[in-house]
Amino acid sequence: MKRRDFVRAGSVVALGTMISPLSSCNSTAKDEEKDKDGEKEMTPTVFVLPALGYAFNALEPKIDEQTMQIHHGKHHAGYVKKLNKALEEHPLASKSLEEIVMSVSDKDADTNVRNNGGGHYNHSLFWEIMKPGGGEMPAGKLAEAVNTSFGSYDDFKMAFAKEAGTVFGSGWAWLCKADDGKLFVTSTPNQDNPLMKNVAEKAGTPILGIDVWEHAYYLKYQNKRKDYIDGFMTLINWETVGQKFEA
Repeated sequence: MKRRDFVRAGSVVALGTMISPLSSCNSTAKDEEKDKDGEKEMTPTVFVLPALGYAFNALEPKIDEQTMQIHHGKHHAGYVKKLNKALEEHPLASKSLEEIVMSVSDKDADTNVRNNGGGHYNHSLFWEIMKPGGGEMPAGKLAEAVNTSFGSYDDFKMAFAKEAGTVFGSGWAWLCKADDGKLFVTSTPNQDNPLMKNVAEKAGTPILGIDVWEHAYYLKYQNKRKDYIDGFMTLINWETVGQKFEA
């Protein structure tokens, strides 16, 4: 089925515009059902670039403005554009972003959807779980789960930083919720994530993630990934992470 022509909203997002925080990682143009010859068929989902909930310089000095502009406006926008292209005539074309990510396999036919769907999902989450000034530490049920799963908040920070610091090459480190409600840290290569149950080494629901691709930090930190990780830890929006844990 051929894709309709849609205006890709992501291409006109103004740099530095202040817009309300993301409500979810699933930024899409709405699906439509049409009745054709007595049968209902789904219009392919068209994904759009989610706007940031803060200005590009709002995470200074931990993450610089230029990196944010390029990371969001070039890299993330590129994943969205390529995902829409990859979904043309693909069996997952009408699914939500979460459904796509959960359904991809390691087959060649899924490669482009896997890479670009993962890139869109991962970055959407990444922007959402940071905020200017960050949050001091987890609270409520999330704090209890952190203490149960890791021993203490400090032990969690050490485990997470180690996971992020030892990713070989490009990838992500994650804090995830398992099916039994316990928390664990893990990492994935490239744009994979633990929600990709068919390809992830350890599957779970990501509630916090850090991008350790060099494009996420190299302009400011060069090869000092540890300094970038330490800076990121001060920017975490623990309220949002807690909401994701309880969802």
